[in-house]
Amino acid sequence: MEHAKLIELITREVIAQLSEHSFPSGMTKAKLVPVAVSMRHVHLAQPEIDILFGIGHRLTKLRELYQPGEFAAEEVVTLVGPKLRSIPNVRVLGPVRKRTQVEVSRTDAIILGIDAPVRPSGQLAGVETITLVGPKGSITLPESCIVANRHIHISPLEAQQWGLTDNDLVTVKVLSDKTTIFGDVQVRVGDTFKLIMHIDTDDANAADVRCGTMVEIADKEGQGCL
Repeated sequence: MEHAKLIELITREVIAQLSEHSFPSGMTKAKLVPVAVSMRHVHLAQPEIDILFGIGHRLTKLRELYQPGEFAAEEVVTLVGPKLRSIPNVRVLGPVRKRTQVEVSRTDAIILGIDAPVRPSGQLAGVETITLVGPKGSITLPESCIVANRHIHISPLEAQQWGLTDNDLVTVKVLSDKTTIFGDVQVRVGDTFKLIMHIDTDDANAADVRCGTMVEIADKEGQGCL
């Protein structure tokens, strides 16, 4: 079964179980979110695609991802740091972006010899420089490499039901054999978003999280319990 379909089935089952469960007066239903573990990857703008894969090249879809319209491409690149340390076969994700962004874990950054900061997607001012190498060429891009922050994708309806708004920060509890509390989790509300939390491989390994592990939103930071 494809990963995206598996996550969707897990989510539907959890929601169904919650809707059937009776809660005591004064209590609210648990705000449960499935997790997807994000490995290092690259989002490319067309100018960089032209350099790396040839002028006019179009990304080839390998498989669809969980969020509508997003996909893993067949194309891969090599990441190279300033000391020529490299990580090969880094997957390109589509669709084409307006600006190229490279997302790595803290462990990846150490391997590459860079100090990539933790940032929300798209906030690239002052972040690390990285070199990308493809089959047709290479390019060194300033302000392009980050460690992506922990974040939750959620639809407007679900966000309203849970008292959340776009860019809220929440605390979540990981429901695994290594119970962990994650703070500073960004809420990202979008009309096409399907409910999921994204964390990187470092966070996943530390908390014994796999794709499909559930987390519970505990608090909206700065406002106490939800």
